[in-house]
Amino acid sequence: MKKPFRERIKEGPIVCDGAMGTLLDLYEYDEIPHEIQNLKNPEIVERVHREYVDAGSEIIESNTFSANRLRLSQFHLQEKLREINLRGVEIARRAAGECAYVAGSVGPTGMLLEPIGKIKRQQARDAFKEQIEILLEAGVDLIMLETFVSVQELDEALGVAKELTDLPVVAQKAFAEDGAILSGSFPIDVIEHLIEQGADVVGANCTVGPQRMFSIIRNVHKDGVILSAQPAAGIPTLLNGRSIYHTTPEYLAQYARELVSSGVTLIGACCGSTPAHIRAIADAVKGLKVGRPAPKIDAKMKDTAPARLEPQYYVESSRWSKFARNVGKKFMTTVELDVPRGLDMSSVLEGAQYCYERQIDAVNITEGARARLRMSSIAISVMIQQRVGIEAMTHRATRDHNLIGLQAELLGAYALGIRNILCITGDPAGIGDYPHANSVYDVDSVGLIRAVRSMNEGTDIMGNSIDSPTSFYIACAANPCADNLDIEAEKIERKVEAGANIAFTQPVFEMKTLETFLKRIEHLKLPIMLGIIPLRSYKHADFLHNEVPGMRIPEKFREMMRTAGPDAAKLGVKLSMDFLKEAKPCVAGAYMMPPFQKYQVIEELLGVV
Repeated sequence: MKKPFRERIKEGPIVCDGAMGTLLDLYEYDEIPHEIQNLKNPEIVERVHREYVDAGSEIIESNTFSANRLRLSQFHLQEKLREINLRGVEIARRAAGECAYVAGSVGPTGMLLEPIGKIKRQQARDAFKEQIEILLEAGVDLIMLETFVSVQELDEALGVAKELTDLPVVAQKAFAEDGAILSGSFPIDVIEHLIEQGADVVGANCTVGPQRMFSIIRNVHKDGVILSAQPAAGIPTLLNGRSIYHTTPEYLAQYARELVSSGVTLIGACCGSTPAHIRAIADAVKGLKVGRPAPKIDAKMKDTAPARLEPQYYVESSRWSKFARNVGKKFMTTVELDVPRGLDMSSVLEGAQYCYERQIDAVNITEGARARLRMSSIAISVMIQQRVGIEAMTHRATRDHNLIGLQAELLGAYALGIRNILCITGDPAGIGDYPHANSVYDVDSVGLIRAVRSMNEGTDIMGNSIDSPTSFYIACAANPCADNLDIEAEKIERKVEAGANIAFTQPVFEMKTLETFLKRIEHLKLPIMLGIIPLRSYKHADFLHNEVPGMRIPEKFREMMRTAGPDAAKLGVKLSMDFLKEAKPCVAGAYMMPPFQKYQVIEELLGVV
C-alpha cells in the first residue's frame, strides 16, 4: 500500500521517471503528438511506464503532456481530448500498481499568450481546467505541471490546479540554456513566486542539462520548500530528423547526487533520458538525505533590473535617435526609398543622399514588401547611415523569423547603430516571390513592439536579461482608411500599450478620412506621421484602390485622374500638396512615398511643409 504522497516526500529523495517521447521514438512509434499512442498503441505506452518503474521510478507521469485542447487542436485531435487523457491515466495506473505514484502530466498550450501572442489567458486557463478535471476524474495521485517557459502561463495552470484539487501539485519551469541567467536572480524570483502561488513542489525541468540544472537549484533552496529537478540528457544533435542525446547515465547520476545534496527531493530526468538513466539516478541517490545548498547569491542582484519604462512619445536624452528627439519640436519628414532586387544598392544610396541634402529627417527602408526577395532592411539601413549620414527608419516584419530570430536581428541592428524601428506583421509569403515558403508569424506586430520595448528595458521578451538596455524609438503602422475603424483603433491601442512611440499611416488622400481617424484615437496622444503618395495616373489610382489592401482612393480623385489625361502625374502631385498643406497642423510629420525613384517630387511636397 502506497503512503500518501505528502508523507512520502518528507522521507527523502523520490525518483521520477524519464522521457516518454524519447522512448516512443526509439521504439519507432514517433507519430506526433506522442499522446495519440494512448489510443493507437496503448501497449507500447504501458511498456515504457513499466520499464521506468522497473528502473526505480517511484513517480511515473501519464502520457498526457500535450493533451490540452489548444495543443491537440494543432493536430486536429481536440475531439479526442477526453479519451486521450482518460486512457493515459488508465495505462499509467495499470503500470504503476502499488509500486509508483501516477502524476497527471500537464504541459503548456504550445501557443504564446497575450500580450506576446494571440491566445488570451482565459483561453489557456479554460484549456488547463478541462484537462486537469479529466486527469483528476481518472484517478491521478498528483498533478505535474512541467516544461512551462512562460511564468504567466504556468500561473494559469497552477491556479486552476489549486482550485480543483487538494492533491499535491508540482510546478516546474523550463529555464533557458544561459549561464548568465541561471546564475542571476531570475530563477530565485520564479521559484519564490511559485511558492507564493501555492505549489507543493517547485523546480525546473527540461531545456537544460544536469550541470545547468545544478546552477539553478543550488541558488533557490529555501527552508520548508520541496524542490524538484528533471534535467534533459544534455544538448541534442539532429540525425535524420530525430534528436539524439549524448549524456551518459553515469554523468546524469553524478549530478543527481549533487542535486539531492543541494536540496532536491523530487529527482528525475527529461528529454533524451531512458530507463538506463533513471536506473543510474535511482542507484546514485539511494540512501541519500536531502541536503542544504551552498550560500545563495547576493540578494542585491535582484535590484539590478531596470525599471519598466512607460511609452515615450517625446524624448530628450541623447541615448535616443535624433529623429526621436525632434518629434514634437518640428514638423518631421521621412521618405520611403525603393529597394531593388539583388546586391546593387547604388540607387538607394543616391536616393538617401538626395534626401540628406534636402534635410529630410529619415528614410524609410521597407523589409520584403509584398513578400518579395530584397536585401535585409537592416543591412541597407546600416549602409545608408554609415555612407550618407541620414538616419533610417528600419522596417521589421514578423513574417520571416521566429521569436528567437527576430530578437537576434534586433540586437544585431542595435549593435550596428540602428535606433529607429517600424514594427509590422508583414505580407504573407504566399503572395510573393516564394509562394511555397513558410510564413512564421510567431508574433504579430504587437508582439514585436513588445519585444523591442522589453529590450529598451534591458530584457528579452520573456524577461531574461540582455545585459544593457537598448534605446530603440518604436514606430507602428496605422490605417486611417480601414474598413472597420473601431477594429483599427483597437489595434493601435494595443500597439501603444505594447510600447509604440509613433505611428506611420498608410497613404491618406482627404481631410475627412484623416479627421475621423484622428478623432477616434485622440485619447492615445500618439504622434502621427501622415502617409502621402502622389498618384501617377488613373491606372495607378485604380490599382491602389482595387488591388492593394488598406488603400482607398476617393472616387472623385480617381475621376479627376481619369480626366486629366497626360497631365495626371502633375495633378497627383498637386492633390498631395493641397492635402498635406491642410493636414500639416494635425499631424507630427509627413511620410512621403514618391513614385519609383522620382525623388524630385519630394521638393514640391517640401514646399508646403
